[in-house]
Amino acid sequence: MVVTRDAAYFTDSFQPVLYRVPLGPGGALPDQSAVELIPLTGDFAFIPGGFNANGIEASSDGRWLLIVNSTNGELYRVDPQTGIAVKVDLGGASLTAGDGLRLQGQTLFVVRNQLNQIAVIRLDRAWTSGAVEDTITDPNFDVPTTLGLFGDSLYAVNARFSTPPTPDTTYTVVRVPRVP
Repeated sequence: MVVTRDAAYFTDSFQPVLYRVPLGPGGALPDQSAVELIPLTGDFAFIPGGFNANGIEASSDGRWLLIVNSTNGELYRVDPQTGIAVKVDLGGASLTAGDGLRLQGQTLFVVRNQLNQIAVIRLDRAWTSGAVEDTITDPNFDVPTTLGLFGDSLYAVNARFSTPPTPDTTYTVVRVPRVP
């Protein structure tokens, strides 16, 4: 999920759609009937049975969204009004297992959950191309799925999908230096 000035957007990993929840004054939530379904079209490749649209991030002005397809490893710039997706040219790099996204300026951090990695991507100003500049790993990663950014650090949340959940299962947040 990502929140812009006027809406909250949600991905659906099993359907080629986004959900838009318009926000009222002061971030007020609307009636359920106001939720919009936006079909993902254009370059977006939907893979039946796979995890598709997963992580989502927005430009500071809300003009564009970025989403990652976990199964095919592609990154897309999406028009939030129309759902038209344009594949971001990463020079052949793949973001399979892509999950949580965090943007700082032109740098995009992509959690690659099952790979226990965070890809560091430098995007062009139009978000039509980019390059993987680095990969962050840590021995304490245990299937991280999302991340936060504060100062010079990233904070990755371990989902521990490989561990059967019990009342005694512990979940952790791992702090790593932000790289570029």
